[in-house]
Amino acid sequence: GRNSGHQYPLSFDDPCYFACLGDNPEPSSTTARLYYSSLTTPGSLFEFDLATGERKLLKEQKVLGDFNKDDYQSERLFITARDGVEVPVSIVYRSDKFKKDGTNPLLQYGYGAYGITIDPDFSSTTLSLLNRGFVYVIAHIRGSEMLGREWYETGKKEHKQNTFNDFIDVTKALVAQGYGAKDKIFASGGSAGGLLMGAVVNQAPELYLGIGAHVPFLDVLTTMLDETIPLTTNEYDEWGNPNEAEAYQDILAYSPIDNITAQHYPNILVTTGLHDSQVQYFEPMKWVAKIREFKTDDNLLVFKTDMEAGHGGASGRFKSLREKALEMSFFISLLPE
Repeated sequence: GRNSGHQYPLSFDDPCYFACLGDNPEPSSTTARLYYSSLTTPGSLFEFDLATGERKLLKEQKVLGDFNKDDYQSERLFITARDGVEVPVSIVYRSDKFKKDGTNPLLQYGYGAYGITIDPDFSSTTLSLLNRGFVYVIAHIRGSEMLGREWYETGKKEHKQNTFNDFIDVTKALVAQGYGAKDKIFASGGSAGGLLMGAVVNQAPELYLGIGAHVPFLDVLTTMLDETIPLTTNEYDEWGNPNEAEAYQDILAYSPIDNITAQHYPNILVTTGLHDSQVQYFEPMKWVAKIREFKTDDNLLVFKTDMEAGHGGASGRFKSLREKALEMSFFISLLPE
C-alpha cells in the first residue's frame, strides 16, 4: 500500500495475458480484487490478500461445451520487422492439433491505430477455430501502444507504413518458423484494422488465402478531405491533414482504394453496416467495386451490408455471434479438402 510502502509483485503462469485491478470500493479493505484473462484462461476474478499475499479465485467465466484450458497452449514471440524493430506477437493453438511443421491454418489479427492495444485475453468464439487446428495470432504492431507511447507515435501519420510492414513481416516470419502453412494463412481486421487489411492486400496479396475486413476504413484520402464527415477534423492527428501537400502524399502512398492495381487478390469478405457513421457504407462499397474491376483472379470477393447495424456491428447477442460465424465459415470453406 502507499502508506506502508509495501509492494506486492504478482506473477502469472501464462506467457501472454491481460490483468488489471477490479473494483475495490472499500478504502479500508485488506484485500484487493484483480481481473485476469489470457488466451487460454477465461476471464477470472481474484481476491488478493494484502496481509498474507495469497490469491483466491472468486469467479471464472463459464465456457460451454467440454472446454479444458490445459488443451491449449499460448506463446509470446518477438519478430524482427524489416527495420530491425522487434514486434510482439501473441499466439494460441490447441496442443493436440498443432505441429510446428508448416501444416496448420493460421489466422492473424491486427488493429494498430489510435494507440489502442489489443489485449491477449480469452475469446470463447476463437475456440471454434482452434479446435479445427487453426493457430490464432494477435500481431501487436506499431500504431498500438503495446510497448508504450513511442510504439504508437511510430505507427501513425507519416510513419503509418510501419503498421503494414509489421503485419506483413510477422506473417512471413510465422510461416518461416513453421507456425502456419504458407497456403493456409488468413488475416482479419476491422475499422482502422480494416484499413490495415486493405493496405496489406495491395502490398502483399500473395501471402494470404483469405481476408476478413469489417467496417473497413479504405478511402482515407477522400474521407480526410471532407470536413463534413463527423470524424475528419478530429483525426488529423492520427492520419495527417491532406490539405497539406506532404500529408496528402503520405496518405496517397498507402490509402487502400488509391493503390488497387491489376493483380491477384486473396479471397476477401467485407462487411459493413448501413447506419455506420464512422466509416460510411459507401466507402467499402466503392473499394469492392474497384477491386472487382482490377483483380486478375477468380477468388471470392463477398460484400455483406447489415441493413440495421452501425459501426459496432450487430448489437443482438446471437446476431453478433452469427457475424463472427460468417467470417469463420468463410475461412474454413477456403481450406483445401
